Amino acid sequence: QVQLVESGGGLVQAGGSLRLSCAASGRTFSNYAMGWFRQGPGKEREFVAAINWSGGVPSYADSVKGRFTISRDNAKKSVYLQMNSLKPEDTAVYYCAADLRPLRNGVPRRLTDFGSWGQGTQVTVSS
Repeated sequence: QVQLVESGGGLVQAGGSLRLSCAASGRTFSNYAMGWFRQGPGKEREFVAAINWSGGVPSYADSVKGRFTISRDNAKKSVYLQMNSLKPEDTAVYYCAADLRPLRNGVPRRLTDFGSWGQGTQVTVSS
């Protein structure tokens, strides 16, 4: 198992930026792809971005492509989400998640691909 703790959420005006961080502890972090999901008010949890275990292959939801950047630092056991040009519709609780499968070929994007979740961090974008 892996424990995940997110940080970096907050209140920002539209057009602004935030950087989310997720610190992992427990199993070998570098063997697992990592992802970010979000859940807005009254909505289902949705995929935002993910990165493969080596950090060389990112994947993004169409709604954030070109605005968000996912990265990881395996030495620090951390994954990050840089969010630029934020919009009110980005308002949500953002969750960090770790892949169920080690050394996966490709990048997971489905909720069921991930087995460990953080507690979430609130991001609120005002118009």
